[in-house]
Amino acid sequence: MPEKIWWASAFLALAAIIDFLDGFVARLFKATSEMGKQLDSLADVVSFGVAPGLILFQMLRISYAAEPSGLETSVIWLLPAILFPMASAWRLARFNLDTSHKNHFEGVPTPAAGLLIASFPLLLLYNPFNIQLMLTNKWVLYTVCILIPWLMISTLPLLNMKFNNFSFKDNKPRFILLILSILFIAFLGWLSIPAIFITYILVSLLFKNQLT
Repeated sequence: MPEKIWWASAFLALAAIIDFLDGFVARLFKATSEMGKQLDSLADVVSFGVAPGLILFQMLRISYAAEPSGLETSVIWLLPAILFPMASAWRLARFNLDTSHKNHFEGVPTPAAGLLIASFPLLLLYNPFNIQLMLTNKWVLYTVCILIPWLMISTLPLLNMKFNNFSFKDNKPRFILLILSILFIAFLGWLSIPAIFITYILVSLLFKNQLT
């Protein structure tokens, strides 16, 4: 693949690490504030919304470029990729306004969705199970451009990974997801990222009554 869009994946992984640590550092130095909360969300929109949207834009362009006369395709056909950053901004704004402190997420968290898209260039690069054929299919990409933003702005109750205790009874879906994720990582490599994402949705729906 001539375009090294996998660099975007590398920087998104770095952004995820920083996003994980920034709250910890802020609390450590007692530097939490409402302004910091808004700036953190703004950074998330760019890192896990705009950047993945550009990845989808490029992948759609690559998909069309493989077709006869594909290089002449109008940019209009690539615009569905913009749904991803729009949904990310909406999802983060709604999260900031929510003061109910529910024991679950409503809709897919923006970082999780962003990391899913970040895995696509790596899957193209390493091509496990010949998945490149699927990820260069424009109809698959259009489905992703619509389905993932919808999951982000939906109100589906989805599992969070906060353990209040380590009882299996109280955290059954979390332990199931954790065990399956370890198995996916061990046997599927980079393909484990979309596998974990899909399993996360399915486990959340399976244990929906325990989340609400």
